[in-house]
Amino acid sequence: MAYTIAVTGKGGTGKTTLTGFLIEYLGGLGNGPVLAVDADANANLNEVLGVPIEKTLGELRENIVNAEFDPDSPISPVTTKQDYLNASFSNAITEEDDYDLLVMGRTQGKGCYCFVNGLLQAQLQRFSNNYKYVVVDNEAGMEHLSRGILPGVDLILIVSDCSRRGVQAAARISELTAELGMKVADGVKLIINKAPGGELNAGILEEIEKYGFDLVGAVPLDDLVFEYDSNGTPTTKLPADAPARAAFTKIMADLPITKPIIK
Repeated sequence: MAYTIAVTGKGGTGKTTLTGFLIEYLGGLGNGPVLAVDADANANLNEVLGVPIEKTLGELRENIVNAEFDPDSPISPVTTKQDYLNASFSNAITEEDDYDLLVMGRTQGKGCYCFVNGLLQAQLQRFSNNYKYVVVDNEAGMEHLSRGILPGVDLILIVSDCSRRGVQAAARISELTAELGMKVADGVKLIINKAPGGELNAGILEEIEKYGFDLVGAVPLDDLVFEYDSNGTPTTKLPADAPARAAFTKIMADLPITKPIIK
């Protein structure tokens, strides 16, 4: 069984940047490959990692929906939808040295994510045993997790910016996980990102304590992150001693995320 980590937080907190750091950190442990799943409709994890995407699950859905009316459809009339999905799923995985990336993507036409969610669930059941870790970059609403797509979640990391409103938004996400009855083996943890000087003032600490968060660390506001993003350079290319990356690595080293070694 893969050790599964879900990363969530409202837009603008730097959640996806930290997810990229996490994926590379886990890949560097040498315990086996990581499956990274970009489950945010506003998909840009591939840009953080610096890898091109050829196909998304949303696009596979569109191919199936439009097959009946598209004379140029990639689905042969003698091919079943399930056979097409099984054969095409590998094309939706971008393989790198230490991780594989799967992007759900947004659907173009009418309809919900039900079909894409079902596809992801079925394929994860087939392939998850091939990985030591699964890392899911979620929307704040955590729709994909709430539908029980993953067999289990070992750790949830909520990312907030360094503001009272950010912590309040993180609290709503935490409450949602409780309402959904999600059983998270190693709990729900809070990371404060973009903290000036890497420090949290009394007001932020008071807000964190108010909601009973398990705060595992703060990542400093780092001009290099802004510079790399502005230049279109993958933020995972930040040097190891960059303030944001170094702080995040220290946080990860203190978390129980090496469990797959003894599972």
